[in-house]
Amino acid sequence: MARTKRLFSGAATIAVAAFALSACSNQKDEPITPGAVAPPAVRPAAQPAAQPVAQPAAGAIEIAVTGEGFVPAQLRAKVGQPLKLVVTRKTDKTCATEIVIKDYAINKPLPLNQPVEVVFTPTKPGPVRFACGMDMIAGSIAVE
Repeated sequence: MARTKRLFSGAATIAVAAFALSACSNQKDEPITPGAVAPPAVRPAAQPAAQPVAQPAAGAIEIAVTGEGFVPAQLRAKVGQPLKLVVTRKTDKTCATEIVIKDYAINKPLPLNQPVEVVFTPTKPGPVRFACGMDMIAGSIAVE
C-alpha cells in the first residue's frame, strides 16, 4: 500500500482513509458504499433579487451605484424623448467610478456621493447599454 501524507487529524483522517480504502478495493466496478465520506451539500444557486424597471416621468430617473451595481439596472425610455439620468455613486467598493454609454459617446466620472446628470435623447429603438469604465458592471435601457 502506498504511503500518504496526513492532511487531516482525528475523525477526518479515519473517514478519508476509509474512503480511500473502499475506493481502492472496489475492483468489480460496483458502486462505493456511501457512509465513509458524505458528498458535499449542494446548495441551490442564489437568485438575484428582482430589480425594478424605472421609467421616466416628467422628471429624471435616479440611479444609485451600490455594492449591487447600478440600481435600478433596467430602465425604459421612448425614442425621441430626452432622457435625464441622475447617477449617484454611494460606495467606494466598486469599479463603477464612471458611467459609459458607448452608443451615445457618453463617459462621465461619478464622484462619491455627488449626483451626476446624464442627459441624452435616444434616437432608435432597442437596448442601450450603460456600464462602468471597465465594462464589468452594467445596466440596460429598453428604448421603445
